[in-house]
Parts: sequence; C-alpha cells; structure tokens
Amino acid sequence: MRNDVSPLYTPVTRNPAFPPAGLSIASLLLAMAGTAGAATLSVGPGKTYVSPCAAITAAKDGDTIEIVGDWTYSGDVCAIAHNNLTIRGVQGRPTIDAAERNHGGKGTWVVIGNNITVENVEMKGSKVPDGNGAALRLEGTNFTLRNAFIHDNENGILSGVNRASNVVIEHSEFGHNGSGTGQTHNLYIGNAKSLTFRYNYSHDANIGHNLKSRAMFNMIAYNRFSSTPPGKPGSTASGKPSYEIDLPNAGTSYLIGNVIEQPAINDNSNIVAYGEEGAINPGQDLYVINNTFLNDFTSGTFLFISGKVSTPALIQNNVFAGPGTLTTQSSAIQKDNHRLEKPGFIDRAGLSLRPLVNDMVQKAGPAADPWSSGLEVKGAAHKGRAQDAASR
Repeated sequence: MRNDVSPLYTPVTRNPAFPPAGLSIASLLLAMAGTAGAATLSVGPGKTYVSPCAAITAAKDGDTIEIVGDWTYSGDVCAIAHNNLTIRGVQGRPTIDAAERNHGGKGTWVVIGNNITVENVEMKGSKVPDGNGAALRLEGTNFTLRNAFIHDNENGILSGVNRASNVVIEHSEFGHNGSGTGQTHNLYIGNAKSLTFRYNYSHDANIGHNLKSRAMFNMIAYNRFSSTPPGKPGSTASGKPSYEIDLPNAGTSYLIGNVIEQPAINDNSNIVAYGEEGAINPGQDLYVINNTFLNDFTSGTFLFISGKVSTPALIQNNVFAGPGTLTTQSSAIQKDNHRLEKPGFIDRAGLSLRPLVNDMVQKAGPAADPWSSGLEVKGAAHKGRAQDAASR
C-alpha cells in the first residue's frame, strides 16, 4: 500500500485568484453562507459513527466526514446522496473493502451528490453481478479525488455521461483494477465536461486501460503510467494493460510531463490512443509535450491517432524510447522530439525513467508552446490551464 509517486510529480504551489475564475463575489458569499452551519462527523472505533456509510447517510449538505485511523471497513457500501460533502481519512489511511457487497448493483460508493470530495482512502474489492462494479461510481456533477489508493476492483472509477461535470483526480494511485474482460479499467471517465488528471500513478490494469476518458477536455499532466514486471514486488499484482491512455472520442487534450511506459506483457501494442472510436467531441486538438515514453514491447505505436481526426496533433519535446512507430498521423506537427532505440535511464529497473545525462538530453529542445503551431485552442480557460501546467 503506497502512494510514492516519483519527485517528478511534486506540484508547485500557486496563489489562487480571488475570487476563482468564473465565480463572482456575490455567488462566492452565497456559497459560503450555504456552508456556514456545516458539521464534522467523526467515524471510527469509539467515535460517533462506526462506519463511513453511517456518517454519509446522516450527513447534511456541506458536511465533512472524517474517518479516523488505519482501519478496515468491510462491506461498507452506500450511495453518497448529499451535496458538497468532503469525506477524508485522518490519522492514517482507512481501507474500504467491498467484501462481496455492492450498492444498487453498481459499486462500493455510488456518488449521486454534486461537488463531492474524497481524500486519503484506500478502496478495494468492488464486484457486482454484471462484472462492471466500481470502487467509485460517479453519477453526480463535479467530483474530486485526492491522495487515494484504488486497487483490485472491477473498475477503479467509473462515470457515465454528464456534460456539466468536472472531474479532478490528483496525487492518487490506481493498480490492478479490471475484471479481465477488457471492458473494465483502472479509470473510465465518461462523457464529462472535463478531466484533470495530475500527479497520479496508474499501473497494472487487468487487461483494460490504465486511463480511459471520453471527457470533452482532458488535462493529463505529470503522471506515471507503467506496470510491474511479473515476479517483481509491487503495491499490487502485475497486470496486462491495453492502452496506457485511451481518449476514444478525441476532445481538446493535453498530455504534459508524463512518464508513459508500455510493459513487455500487454494486451495492445498501442500506447496512447486518440479518437479511435470516433472523434465526436467538439475539439480534435491533441498536445503531447515534454513526456517520456518507453516501449518495453518488441513493437508498437506510441501515439495512435485515428484517421477520423482532422486536426494535426502537436508533438513536441518528448523522448520516445524503444522500438515502434512514433505516430500514425502523417500530418502531426513534430518538434524537438528525440528517439532512443536503446534507452538509457537512471534506475531503469526501478522505473525511475529519468534519462541518463548525455548529448541528446543536454541539447533537448526549448519549452514547448502549444500555440506556436498555429492550432486554435477553443476557450481562454483551456489556454490558461495548459500554460500553467507547462510552466511547472
């Protein structure tokens, strides 16, 4: 049980704007007034509530639920129906083990409420009769997950269609989720408004993808995608993932500063896929900047971009290590990328994946600017997010 993402993913703290973008002073005061009477509910041995779901059921909109200590709660399944709740582990990380139980045939915690935040929990064991259970099944609008370890479920996170929802997942680990059918994944985000996926470690999906997102906007920044070689110790069993990242409906998407490794044992030789199920999202612009790719398989494609995608991708200042085709898109704009057929990395066995200092690294290209390509980015907010991430 670990959450030891490489120091590559340490965030830079920034002073937030006040009020937050898109939120007026009046609406901010109204939101603060709505949570003025919020309570903190305490869960654990000797506390007011003996299980998280007991507190979740008793809570009111805006409350905080604190789950105390390194304790395992077996079969604690329920719906999270209230809004603006924060559910967090304190004084250790509690484990939520579905233990052959589920809520509504959907999963462990079914998130119906809006603006829910879950922090510092471990969740495992979600199984349902149709084989599509999830530790966290998202049905409300807006969801945030931080500092969690989600493993050995049929799906880690599963969400449906909600084009108003913004999903944020950060500083978390996902491992060995998937039922083995190829239809279940470490994470599967449906057609949401946006996904922000940063500073995470996703690995060893069981036949499915390490990350799948149909969101209309995707910011995937400073994560590690990899798997554990069979027989090697790890936080979960080794897996046989398909794509490391799958964005099947395209969408305005940024892959920035990630380490993305395809293991020698895998279920698909493509590493990243974009638009392969139909580029039906409003944006078809893909920006792949400052990433390290490593293919440990004998062949493959680093960036599979569907022929249905008409906008040239910007692929800049990446390292592509190992065999394989860089991209299937002949029109892609490629700048300052570097190929290493025989990659040399510091602590390669430990999957640190920092390149050895050599002439190729020292002469790497300048920081990439997605807008230097002339590609149109829809919405100033998208541009601001990408510039902020690229500057970290």
